[in-house]
Order: sequence, then structure tokens, then C-alpha cells
Amino acid sequence: MSQESYSEGDLRNTGMSLKHDREWDYELDRIVEAVEERDADKVGLQFPEGLKRRGPRVADDLREILPENVTVLISGQPCYGACDLDTFLMRRTDVFVHFGHSPMKESDKIIYVPLFSNVDVLPSVDRAIDEELEGDDVGLVTTAQHMNRFEEMREHLEDAGYTVHTRKGDDRLTHEGQVLGCNYASADIDADQILYVGGGKFHPLGLAMEHPDKKVVIADPVNNVLTIADTEKFMKQRYGAVHRAMDAEKFGVIFCTKIGQGRWDQAEEIVDNNDNAYLITMDEVTPDRLRNFDMDAFVNTGCPRITTDDGPRFHKPMLTPQEYRIAIGEEPLDALEFDTFHGTW
Repeated sequence: MSQESYSEGDLRNTGMSLKHDREWDYELDRIVEAVEERDADKVGLQFPEGLKRRGPRVADDLREILPENVTVLISGQPCYGACDLDTFLMRRTDVFVHFGHSPMKESDKIIYVPLFSNVDVLPSVDRAIDEELEGDDVGLVTTAQHMNRFEEMREHLEDAGYTVHTRKGDDRLTHEGQVLGCNYASADIDADQILYVGGGKFHPLGLAMEHPDKKVVIADPVNNVLTIADTEKFMKQRYGAVHRAMDAEKFGVIFCTKIGQGRWDQAEEIVDNNDNAYLITMDEVTPDRLRNFDMDAFVNTGCPRITTDDGPRFHKPMLTPQEYRIAIGEEPLDALEFDTFHGTW
């Protein structure tokens, strides 16, 4: 499939490239302390996709300060969130460190290092105040990387005269005002506009789709870029997938076996109620792995980002559970909404 054929509404093309490299706090002293406390022989390191290139450097830094008998292992498995833990490596190491995300499920075995950004967020907040924010009320959300500056952002907006609305979402979220790529419960606030402070567009586009009545202002503090979340192209892509699946006879129902991403009840319900639906279990759901299955459409009950990020790349329509119900006529087309995780582990 050519790049041009799936670029419309494809969320993989909506990230913003960094103009300068960021510095992170890897909390190495905390890791060394855990090694000493547990008399550990093996340390496992897991990085999200965008930070895997940092892995060898972090391992080098650790090896300089750890005892010589301690082995450092780096996970090569894909990782897209705190729900996507390398359980194989976790079971085989004494200390397991997950970088880049805040805790989704507390565990004595796992050390979560959120990697707070050192970027100054206030210039981008000022741009939003000067150019896009209206009225007196605003909701404020951000990602784990900027939670260390959340109170600073809130106070800055309040000093500018805004009433700032924030809340902590459900159990998948660690902090007040935090959003994930699969969960925007922190934006369930009484304000007509939301300021999202963070890089990329995936999170704010999902936020705008789950809250279509709200204006979502994107303030990227890394590049000091200001934009408004526009869901039109993405929604066209999702409507197109649903329309193509309306004539489907055989459905492959994907159950993702990654810890924190399984929605077994939804997968089981679809298969129980449709003789032409087949349950397929997978850890990593990719277009290549599904190409050999003779299905007319697929239903993803795993991470919503499988559908939203890679949906256009699959050779057959890849639907969310709700889009499946629309395709078979159980719900109207105009009921289409963004797929999110709430409380799932």
C-alpha cells in the first residue's frame, strides 16, 4: 500500500518532530538503591518506542555505578504505554524499570521512571493565552512528561485571570490533569475549552473526538507551536472503515494478550453473538500478522491506538467494538465515538 493511499486521517503522520533534543532524569540513584536493597543480579530496562535509542546509554551509565556482577538487560519488545509491560523480562530480572510513563498499576516489582521533561512550558501557555484561549474558564490537561510543571501551568493561567478546571480521571491515570492516548477522563470538566500542553497531536485529537463540544487548544512546549485539534480528516477515515465493513460476513475479533490491554468481556460477547466471528489472540497486532487470515473485517478489543494509529494500514477494515456494532446495524452511524479505555487492566 502506498503512503498516499493511507495518509488521509492517519494519526501516524500527525506527530511533530523535535527541533532540539530533550534532557531527561533517569533516576539512576533510585535504581541503584533498589539493586542494593534486593541484592539484585539482573536489572531489566524497558523504554517506549521513541526512547529505545537511549537504552544503551542508560545501560552504560548504570554499569558504571552498579557492582560488576549485575547484568543489565534492555527489552526489545514494543512498548506503547504503562499498560504494555514486558512480562517475560520482568519475570527474569530482580529489578524491572519502566521508563517514560507514570504508574498504571502499582507493583513492588516495577520501578516507574516517568522521565519528566526539562522544557519550559510557560512560553507555549502564553501563546495560547494571547492567541486562542477565550472567556474566563479553561480546562488544563497534559501528559506524564510535563506533570512536574502542572501546578506551575495552573497558577500561570490563574494569574492571567482564568478559572482553571482540572480533575483526576479514573484508575488508569496517576495524576490530576493527566491524559493518556487511550483515556481522557481528566477532561470531563465544566469548561468549553481545554488547553492541552504537550507534543504531538494524537492525545489532543482523541480528546477532541471524545469531547466534540469542547475547543481543544494544543500548546507544544518543545517547539512552541500552537494549533487547534481538528478531527475532520480522522473522522472521515473512521466512517470509511465502518462503511467498508457493512458488507462483511466474517469478522476476526482481536483479543490482545498484553497485560493491561485486554477487554475479554467485549471480545467474548461479539463472538458469542455472531457465528461468523472468530476470536484471534495476539500480543502484537500488526497488519502483516493479520494478512494471512481470511476475514472481511477485524474488530480490535485491545489498545484503541491499534485502530487509530494503524487502522489505514490493515488490508481489511479494522474496527473498534462500537464501530462493529454500527457496521452490523445495532447502532446508528451518527453515534460513532472515539474508543477509549476506562478502568481496564
